[in-house]
Amino acid sequence: MHFDVLARFQLDAPAVSCERYGCGHINETYLVVTESGRRYILQKISNRAFPDVAGLQENISAVTEFLHTQTDDPYGALTLIPTDEGKVWLHLGENSDWRVYDFIEGSICLQKPETAEDFYQSAIAFGTFQQQLAGFPAHTLHETIKNFHNTPDRYRIFKEVLAKDVMGRAKDVQPEIDFALAHEEMGSRLVGLLNEGKLPLRVTHNDTKLNNVMLSESERKPLCVIDLDTTMPGLSAYDFGDSIRFGAATAAEDEKDLSKMEMDLELFRTFTRGFLKACPGLTGEERKALPLGAMTMTLECGVRFLTDYLDGDHYFGIHYPDHNLDRCRTQFKLVTDMEAKWDEMMKIVEEEG
Repeated sequence: MHFDVLARFQLDAPAVSCERYGCGHINETYLVVTESGRRYILQKISNRAFPDVAGLQENISAVTEFLHTQTDDPYGALTLIPTDEGKVWLHLGENSDWRVYDFIEGSICLQKPETAEDFYQSAIAFGTFQQQLAGFPAHTLHETIKNFHNTPDRYRIFKEVLAKDVMGRAKDVQPEIDFALAHEEMGSRLVGLLNEGKLPLRVTHNDTKLNNVMLSESERKPLCVIDLDTTMPGLSAYDFGDSIRFGAATAAEDEKDLSKMEMDLELFRTFTRGFLKACPGLTGEERKALPLGAMTMTLECGVRFLTDYLDGDHYFGIHYPDHNLDRCRTQFKLVTDMEAKWDEMMKIVEEEG
């Protein structure tokens, strides 16, 4: 399988096996073994998710090369394997774009934290990622997904979809609509601070879940951050906030019993401690903006779920008719809980910073 593709990359020896690998939902991922026993990761890049493959690969190439200047560990950053023409990906026609990485040996990947220590180590990983890329010119990166965390633009789309109400669902979700609209000003603050020059543009990962961190099998400490497809210009509060939204929540994203959903303050402290320890270069304004990042990323996600529900569920995969509505409600409940714990969140950042 795909040996013709692999023959076009500068592997150390011919490939002898190529099998599906991992739990990713966007790109097709394969584990490759060559005659020497060396292992690689082959990926078919999703053109549907990332139509500008050239820009995507330019980003990943530039970021990984820079990261390798910041660490002596060969597994401290992903390594792209060039094609036979020296390029960082192989284009074989429409919907046939491929890349190869060195396999990170001696590593494990957890789908979710099994302990608070796992969550802490993810904070160390993403804080280190942020710190190591502090000197990288973020403005030179392509936006692989336009306006990904531009919350005001997410609201623009939400209001357009609401006005059309193509599914006739708006009448049944007025409390959710009211909540979204009441929080629009809060959701726009981070972008406002960026536009006012109060927060610096950073290289951000934009998908800061533990399953995007490779941990050493022996010590369960971070080796490197993976899945760099959404790495682009952004704010440190985005990466921090998305980690909290996902990792400090006490219930699943689609939990129907909203009484189970809140933000665990101890887990918030755990992640804050690791992130700030690994990323001491944040400005004072950036540190103060971290709780706002948690609330904004959660609100934005809820608005996106609600938008998709009103529009007929075209973006997020659903398993039952009201799946996106349930997801929206958990996120809005989490925002409400963060509002109630706001002073404590701010205090924790001050204490840990």
